[in-house]
Amino acid sequence: MRPPRARPGRAGFAALVREAVVGVGMKPSRFLATLAATVIGIGSLVVAVGIGQTAAAQVTSRFDSVAATHVEVSAATSEGADGKDHAVATLPADSVDRVARLTGVEAAVQVGDVDLAGERVTAVDLDDPEAAPTTGPTVSAAVGDILAATGATVTTGRVFDAGHRERADRVAVLGAKAADALGITDVASAPAVFLGHLPYTVIGIVDGLAVQTALESAVIIPDTAARRDFGYAAPRVLEIVTAPGASSLVAHQAPIALAPSAPDSFDASTPADVTSLSGGVRGDLGTAFLIIGGITLLAGGAGIMGITLLSVAQRSSEIGLRRALGARRSDIAVQFLVETGLVGALGGMSGAALGVAAIVVVAAVSGWTPVLDPVVVAGAVLAGALLGLVAGGYPALRASRIEPAEALRAD
Repeated sequence: MRPPRARPGRAGFAALVREAVVGVGMKPSRFLATLAATVIGIGSLVVAVGIGQTAAAQVTSRFDSVAATHVEVSAATSEGADGKDHAVATLPADSVDRVARLTGVEAAVQVGDVDLAGERVTAVDLDDPEAAPTTGPTVSAAVGDILAATGATVTTGRVFDAGHRERADRVAVLGAKAADALGITDVASAPAVFLGHLPYTVIGIVDGLAVQTALESAVIIPDTAARRDFGYAAPRVLEIVTAPGASSLVAHQAPIALAPSAPDSFDASTPADVTSLSGGVRGDLGTAFLIIGGITLLAGGAGIMGITLLSVAQRSSEIGLRRALGARRSDIAVQFLVETGLVGALGGMSGAALGVAAIVVVAAVSGWTPVLDPVVVAGAVLAGALLGLVAGGYPALRASRIEPAEALRAD
């Protein structure tokens, strides 16, 4: 018994793949446009995920370093008759000296708010009645190692030392945001800021605080000068930097060192919840970047669909001729799906490569360590092929519905 003859025009899958490759190469400009849409979509997705993972790693590293070496001590509070919380004690003026003797303590600074009684902080001693009402930066008094205890760095100048404090010198250190607000960028010319009408010489500008970040918007002065000029009373908080792993021990011992007879008067906290907090931040960053990448990916898919629909319209006579020679609707549909899938896979590989390169460049410029799950890179190639197949689905359906007679008549 003879095997049935194949109908003319029908083709196996290998032949359809060959037809798809030929179809892709027929119009280089159309191929490049479709490829570009895929590269942009997949590349953006890889960059979004990679930057999200890299940023999350930096956040986690920052949290971990603070959690292992940081203790914050403040006065305990209790609810008063007015229903508000009130401090039950005040930090001693020599808090830094008391905790410095504890095992594991590497640096400490006590910080308090200075009340200027309604006076303004300005860079020039002008009393303009027509000026807009503003108080300018806040003022804080500090004792101890500001840089080591807060993680700050000096961008210009220096911070005040024990000598300035003993003499109650009118010197000030500006947080970076306060310096910007006052228009001071350099201290070489010994600029002054006026706290009310009292001039304080600016000797330094600091930035990059890991804790007490509010100080970036403050004018920081020695506590002795603040006590003499503004009646400063007591520090608000004591920041302690410990050796790695000693934060829990120091948190237990610090209240005893500050008030041996009433250690419960002070709350010493360590970032105990930092793991869950950093996990939440990491998840939020990943979600945000993934949404951005997904939107770009959808835009790339829309571009592929539009270009493929244009291709179907331009090749209607070719489709009609193949149908007239016996090609099935499914053959036409599969051919276009293979074309878009092939372009999508090529775009996925190119987009993944460009995305990885972009992540490395961004991380290098930012001083970060680039982080990207290898699964993301492999998945990007598959995502490109899938994007091509999905975006080419409707154009393939349109192509399969073209009738031979109508196509040839229109041609």
